[in-house]
Amino acid sequence: MKPGEIFLGRFPFGDVAGIKLRPVLALSAPIGAAHEVLVAYISSIMPSELLPTDIILDPASDRDRATNLKVSSVLRLHKLATLHGSSLIRRLGELSPDTNRVVSARLRAWLSL
Repeated sequence: MKPGEIFLGRFPFGDVAGIKLRPVLALSAPIGAAHEVLVAYISSIMPSELLPTDIILDPASDRDRATNLKVSSVLRLHKLATLHGSSLIRRLGELSPDTNRVVSARLRAWLSL
C-alpha cells in the first residue's frame, strides 16, 4: 500500500451509522500496528456543483486509465477517513503522476499547508 493507489475499501457513512464498500484513494502509507491508512472517498455520483477539493477521474482518458475505475467518478478530498488496513479489500489501480500532483496541491491549499 502506498499513496496514490486506489483500493476497494469499507468507508464509513458520514451522517448515519454504517459502512459502504467503495473505491478510496490512499493518501498515506500504513502506520501503526493496525496498519491504518488515510484515504479519500471516490464516488460515481457527480455533484451538481464541484468543490475545490473535488477532482474528476475519467477512466476513458489516458490520464486516468490506470485507476481501473469502471465509470467517471469524483475524488472528494474533503471526505477523508482513517481505515484499518484490513478494511482495504483489494487494489483497483493508481493515479497518474499528473493527477497525484493535483491531489497534493489541492490538499495543501485546502489544509493551508
